[in-house]
Amino acid sequence: MTTVQVALTQTPWTGDQASMLDLHETYAREAAAAGADIVGFQELFTGPYFGITQDPHYYSYVETIPGPTVNRFADLAKELGVVMVLPVYEEEHAGIYYNTSVLVDSDGTLLGKYRKHHIPHVEKFWEKFYFRPGNLGYPVFETAVGRIGMYICYDRHFPEGWRALGLAGADIVFNPNATKPGLSNRLWEIEQPSAAAANGYFVAAANRVGSEANEYGEEAVSFYGSSYLVGPDGNFVGDIASGTEAGWILREADLSKVRTQRETWQFYRDRRPDSYGPISAP
Repeated sequence: MTTVQVALTQTPWTGDQASMLDLHETYAREAAAAGADIVGFQELFTGPYFGITQDPHYYSYVETIPGPTVNRFADLAKELGVVMVLPVYEEEHAGIYYNTSVLVDSDGTLLGKYRKHHIPHVEKFWEKFYFRPGNLGYPVFETAVGRIGMYICYDRHFPEGWRALGLAGADIVFNPNATKPGLSNRLWEIEQPSAAAANGYFVAAANRVGSEANEYGEEAVSFYGSSYLVGPDGNFVGDIASGTEAGWILREADLSKVRTQRETWQFYRDRRPDSYGPISAP
């Protein structure tokens, strides 16, 4: 498939898991009806962004893969004929939990998963309380719409994983997020376009939007949405999504531009891994 219609969704926590899942199903159905070939949801889309606090209560959001959410949306992917990127809170075993993104093909096949490697632990992003660091590498999967890779939120600050996904042949990398105003605003504008240009692929970045005061009251932050698709030349594809409103966007990825960018800028030819030893040292 040369041209891919990419949908990205963004929403705050609805207040309960059943309505949160129903809302994302509605978004997926609407996007598919508008022509989407692949739909990417935000980080930990089944619940609130619980990194705001350190509370064992939120361990209850873990689920296995496959499991209830993945099975439900795999069936939906098959029904709609779309690929889906599903970021969930994964339980491998009791007490062994990961921040994981699952990739489901358009026939409902569970192709694989990516576990977030870089785990922050700063004010209102207390993720080390909830997640172990990822241990599955940086896989890229063949799908009905092309070669898809995944990164997750805080990972985006680390260029090494972006490059690994490019070396594995990614056409599009999906990066689901829960990102709030402050230090990250400028990085949101530049990091993912820079990664796309440096590696010659599309980056699809979904971010939560709005306040989750229904869960955290005065402790809540207001996520700034602004989900977007950026091309392999580092330019935004269409407009950036609202910074305040929930919903979904649809953008077109012309995958022929991946080859054009990589042949124009021969970064893979000219890279010097023999000289990069110091950056891989502990």
